[in-house]
Amino acid sequence: VTAHRIQHSLIMASHQAIEGAKVNLIPVKRALVSVFDKTGVVEFAKTLAEHKVEILSTGGTAKKLKEAGITVTMVKDYTGAPEILNGRVKTLNPHIHGGLLAVRGNKLHEEELAREKIGLIDMVVCNLYPFEKTVEKGAEWNTCIENIDIGGPSMIRSAAKNCNYVAIVSSPSQYESVAKQLKDNCQTSLDMRKKLARDAFTQTAKYDAAISAYMQKVLE
Repeated sequence: VTAHRIQHSLIMASHQAIEGAKVNLIPVKRALVSVFDKTGVVEFAKTLAEHKVEILSTGGTAKKLKEAGITVTMVKDYTGAPEILNGRVKTLNPHIHGGLLAVRGNKLHEEELAREKIGLIDMVVCNLYPFEKTVEKGAEWNTCIENIDIGGPSMIRSAAKNCNYVAIVSSPSQYESVAKQLKDNCQTSLDMRKKLARDAFTQTAKYDAAISAYMQKVLE
């Protein structure tokens, strides 16, 4: 019984809320923009650039933004780690996820960020590889597997989990409403961040369900 109580206490302790600053409006100073569907991303990035937001980006997204005259910092330059394994590893780095998951106003988190020289990221703009469309086209196993996004869902989930401070823009359909809120002071409200997080988790859940359904079918 005693051992069970100790185990229960440890489990409960591991899930306690982490104390941090209670804020509504968060200024967007740094955003990570990395999308597969590039519909409207240039226009949205221009909105960020007009407010002097530092834009981090990768691969094809960075190329498209640069071609539109938007200043971009490559993620590999920001993290000091190259893109490797044919692009399978780009954003899976403490300088990205630490900047997304840090609880603001928490002394321990702030000390760790300072020690590791990790900056905060206030917004993620990300959508995913088209896994379902790849399957629908009748692609073979290895092609379907290569279209399982790893870095994208990881960033989306990190930003969504920390929606008290970070905004996750996971669909081009959200650009207009988010840009409207950024218009005056380039800030996001807590209410919007929570709703964006809800939509993001719904999206990643559907994405994982599609992968699971595909594997269930082909491995019957």
